[in-house]
Amino acid sequence: MHSLASLIPRAGRAHWSWHALLSLLLLTGMPGCAPTARALDSGTLAFEGQNYRVVHLDLKREHLSLHWRDPQNGQPFSSIETLRQWGEARGQRLLFAANAGIYDRQFAPLGLHVEDGKTVVPLNLAHGNPASGNFSLLPNGVFAVYPDGHAAVRTSAAFKAAGKSAQWATQSGPMLLIDGKLNDQFIDDSSSLKWRSGVCVKTPTEVIFAVSEAPVNFHTFGRLFRDKLGCRDALYLDGSISQLYVDGEGYAGAPAFMVKPYAGIFAVFAKP
Repeated sequence: MHSLASLIPRAGRAHWSWHALLSLLLLTGMPGCAPTARALDSGTLAFEGQNYRVVHLDLKREHLSLHWRDPQNGQPFSSIETLRQWGEARGQRLLFAANAGIYDRQFAPLGLHVEDGKTVVPLNLAHGNPASGNFSLLPNGVFAVYPDGHAAVRTSAAFKAAGKSAQWATQSGPMLLIDGKLNDQFIDDSSSLKWRSGVCVKTPTEVIFAVSEAPVNFHTFGRLFRDKLGCRDALYLDGSISQLYVDGEGYAGAPAFMVKPYAGIFAVFAKP
């Protein structure tokens, strides 16, 4: 059997962190131990003087789902912690979570919300509603995972035109990137700074979530996805309340006191 040291390239051994070594242990398993679930690809990324928590999901390996209400009692989960406890009570460990798209003042999704193939809230193509906030900063868009396991980010109009039923989907806005180009409504030196979260689909089965660890503007956040993460289509999820959760690493994004009830939470649970 190979030793742990033999699995690490000689030239890079001095640069490996304990987090990286732990991930390798999880991948390979210690001698005499049963294999352990693989750790998520999560880390902090620096871009133009700000830090971002970035999580890469491989949909061939990780099952991404979307949750709004407890199916047993109909009560909204509202928080990542409540969803974590719900999973724990069913023997499922929450590996990853992120709040989904924009919602209204009644804490209901403002646009499309699809859970396990069921359309709970229909696609919203209404424009110009002042109460919609960033949702009306057009074009808005949809992040969807389809029954065959592939995912996509599309403008809301393109999603409708495609006419494909999603397995899981959220609608939010604005689009950050469209076919490799920044949303032309973004201003380079805008003073509108907020914690921001977003999602892109780099390949049909590679999904990237990111949240800023400090307030940034839309232009900077869009360029993160384009210039650092190499995405072509990316969707803004939400602002000052946004957080990502990763098992073993905790929360990243907005401070806890900024967080309000969520109307949709993406999740990856460990398989029982």
